[in-house]
Amino acid sequence: MQSSRDALVTTADPSTRDSVGPVANVPGWCDIERPSNADRLLHAFMGRVTDGISPASLALAYADWGLHLAESPGKLHRLVEKAVRKEMRLLNYAMCGSSCLPAEPCIEPLPQDRRFRDPAWQQWPFNLIQQSFLLNQQWWHNATTGIGGVSKHHEQVVAFVARQLLDMVSPVNFIPTNPVVLGATVREGGQNFARGAMNFIEDWQRKIADKPPPGSDAFQPGHEVAATPGQVIYRNRLIELIQYAPKTKEVHAEPVLIVPAWIMKYYILDLSPHNSLVNYLVERGHTVFMISWHNPGEEDRGLGMEDYLRYGVFEAINAVKAVVPDRKINAVGYCLGGTLLSIAAAILASDDETPLNSITLLAAQTDFSDAGELSLYIDESQIDYLEDMMWYRGYLDTKQMAGAFQLLRSNDLIWSQMVNNYLLGKRTPMTDLMAWDSDATRMPYRMHSEYLRRFFLNNDLAGGRFKVGERSVALSDIQVPIFAVSTESDHVAPWRSVYKISLLTETDLTFVLTTGGHNAGIVSEPGHRNRQFRISQWASDEKYVDPDHWYLTTTATEGSWWPAWAEWLECDSTGQSLPPASGAPKKGYTPLADAPGTYVHER
Repeated sequence: MQSSRDALVTTADPSTRDSVGPVANVPGWCDIERPSNADRLLHAFMGRVTDGISPASLALAYADWGLHLAESPGKLHRLVEKAVRKEMRLLNYAMCGSSCLPAEPCIEPLPQDRRFRDPAWQQWPFNLIQQSFLLNQQWWHNATTGIGGVSKHHEQVVAFVARQLLDMVSPVNFIPTNPVVLGATVREGGQNFARGAMNFIEDWQRKIADKPPPGSDAFQPGHEVAATPGQVIYRNRLIELIQYAPKTKEVHAEPVLIVPAWIMKYYILDLSPHNSLVNYLVERGHTVFMISWHNPGEEDRGLGMEDYLRYGVFEAINAVKAVVPDRKINAVGYCLGGTLLSIAAAILASDDETPLNSITLLAAQTDFSDAGELSLYIDESQIDYLEDMMWYRGYLDTKQMAGAFQLLRSNDLIWSQMVNNYLLGKRTPMTDLMAWDSDATRMPYRMHSEYLRRFFLNNDLAGGRFKVGERSVALSDIQVPIFAVSTESDHVAPWRSVYKISLLTETDLTFVLTTGGHNAGIVSEPGHRNRQFRISQWASDEKYVDPDHWYLTTTATEGSWWPAWAEWLECDSTGQSLPPASGAPKKGYTPLADAPGTYVHER
């Protein structure tokens, strides 16, 4: 009997596909005129100037906002009133400050805004400068939001652009208006600028030479990071499968297979030995397998989501079953890898006997209707623009992808770094996580187009419209237990979006919300300072609890979520056994190289 995963409609060699873009997925697409190559070339070259931002998308957002604001006299009147009130409050604050009289601040920075925390910002006249900026920032937020008739997406875009422009002209970024920089200049006699100039030259040289940031050389995969011992037991053109060496005399019977996102190198889960999730599992007696994705180039432009499913997840499952026969697998998926794993699990659920024992989803979305700030980059115009850029190159460049993520946290990742590096002359010490973050990967043209359209734009997976081959995928088919982890400060997969897995599945679910961001919250080893998490378990027949009510009624637990997850895995184990051999040579899985393999070194 043919299994559902073997019935995937995929060519033997995915590189031979015709890369026609999204129209190939539309019924009757042959009757639709394909985009002109001249149009695509124009968009591709324009993208180099606009850094991948569609001018049409931006113009539509501002037209929507501007036209509706122009026909909203009540809103305009309130904005004028707010401006006058803010000016009067600022004037009163300035008069009190100049007279050395105590005065309450007009406005406090947002909790996540760390720019004005130094005590120097409370001294005259810098307190007046920062108060003026914050009041101005608040007014522009009021001006770009709450206007009747403006689409939610366009409102988010306009507010986001306004915030980016204001952050660019923040008083923190200029020498005369930054008391911290002025103080350092006086104390050091200008040496901070000399160091800053040297830092700028070094960064520029590394940028044009396409080298990683300074200090990254101290974290080389296979040495300082990705150093957990193991062997590559399988390789195809898309993945290498690593089997890690045991560190205990006996191991839990069920192996663990980790599916990381191919938008990142896998070793986010195998950083330094002290914060490696892989090492943690191995030391607890688990047999761990890890997918290491190939970093695609122009020749891989035709790789699609089905290729990543078949040649990635399913091929890895087949290999694990060969090495550890007659045992079900505890599958783990991180970010986009978790989304793909959930699709694979739903497909496997229709087989007579699924090979999975449980599913763990780490910061992985399955419903993209509330995808957070990344949705700022998602609309028809923007995706079409990106598709034309990828059509020209065959992939989405790492620099463009990194830039999009940096803009979501521009204060922390762009402007504060520039102030520290170039005005204060300070280098932030490189860490394993920072070095990993600079070791980015590319996205194939076809796959990334399908990902943006089918998940972010159309939300096909949650809507039951996502098809693999000729059959629709329903996450409600999944019957094995799920352990879903989300993080409070996630800009990539907001926790309320991750929480929606509880609406899409009908199985036992454990949900965890931990402090930290998309990466730092997952890399949260025991002993990590300032970490806490909330955890709840729901049986398949329990009633739904909305996320806000759940948050308010669930007590936070101090520490790392890793031990709670490990106990969850182990309580469903069927016992202990001797560690399996490395690979299964008689079944075609001969060890090929020591971990971390070769794909992790591709740039």
